[in-house]
Amino acid sequence: MTENVSTHQAEEDARNESILIYVNGQILPKAQAMVSVYDSGFMLGDGVWEGLRLYNGRWSFVDEHMDRLFEAAKAIDLDIGMTRDQLVSALSETQMANGMTNDVHARLMVTRGVKTRPFQHPRLSRQGPTVVIIMEHSRPKLPRPIRLATVPHLRGLPMTQDPKLNSHSKLNCILACIAAEKAGADEALMLDVHGFVNTTNACNFFIVRKGQVWTSTGDYCMNGITRQKVIDLCRANGIPVFERNFSLVDTYSADEAFLTGTFGAQTPVGWIDGRQIGTGQMGPMTRRLRALYMTLVGA
Repeated sequence: MTENVSTHQAEEDARNESILIYVNGQILPKAQAMVSVYDSGFMLGDGVWEGLRLYNGRWSFVDEHMDRLFEAAKAIDLDIGMTRDQLVSALSETQMANGMTNDVHARLMVTRGVKTRPFQHPRLSRQGPTVVIIMEHSRPKLPRPIRLATVPHLRGLPMTQDPKLNSHSKLNCILACIAAEKAGADEALMLDVHGFVNTTNACNFFIVRKGQVWTSTGDYCMNGITRQKVIDLCRANGIPVFERNFSLVDTYSADEAFLTGTFGAQTPVGWIDGRQIGTGQMGPMTRRLRALYMTLVGA
């Protein structure tokens, strides 16, 4: 059996041992970058985050990422305590402190902050938010297409925990990933509440059938920025694209399948539930969309 891989698998880079990390206005060595054990994010998963990539000295689609972060913060009634411009400046400051220019991944995290007592109520978070930016040298390294397994864990209804929220509370997705690994796959393919194919535990999901690109309706998945860029690229380049309900039957007989996300851009899927998808390798449509996306990022 081949070794498991991850959609976030990257080349080892020794420089990451000496990175500097932004913590509430300070830029600190990795070993000193810490938050309190009373922090709402650590204690309850109470916070939101964004993943961003640096290409050729520029943070790609930074406006869209800031839109999503502030929308999520408003949804959970979290005052970030900084403006958009201040957050972008913090990104740039951390980037410059690390001397980074390309192939960099940043995780920008905001929690409700330190609690006065170790209990759930948000009023116990009285010291203001915690803002952290971790920036690593990170070049994707995927030795083969991803293997997925369908799991019983669903991306659920918005009245439980809206799957559009990029929240720190990721236990549902983590359990899905564990279930997939127990089944011998790399990551999980998750269905929606109606049994239609939805997303993976970490990325948005697409299939290609007879020259058409399909993805879920978007009602029960993360509103992925890379997902939307792929849909936009299809429309701009005459590629038929559909946001629709589709089943595992449609998926197993697809010509290609791929994942989208900020880190891996477009990641090919070779196997789902033990069934080979297409040739089991990256297909021509996935390759074309990757090229179009890299051109867009370069622009």
